[in-house]
Amino acid sequence: MLQGPFLVTIVPGVIVLLITWWLRKKDLPIFVRNVPGILTLLVAITLFYIGFARIRGFEGGAYGILAFFLLLVSIVSFVIVNPQKHK
Repeated sequence: MLQGPFLVTIVPGVIVLLITWWLRKKDLPIFVRNVPGILTLLVAITLFYIGFARIRGFEGGAYGILAFFLLLVSIVSFVIVNPQKHK
């Protein structure tokens, strides 16, 4: 049940993470580096809404699981862009 949405998330997730890593290496402003994560977050929220309100049922649940995995990719993208400073 989880393999389908997870495998569909891998390709855009890897692309988002590679773009985020590349923008971090270019040393661009923080907003520009956060754009891939923000867009992924917006897509995840939109997919969850479509799955919950429009489609419903088992297929809507698949959209919700896909949105969850995209949310995880977005969080990883934010962590890559904003590394924690160690004391």
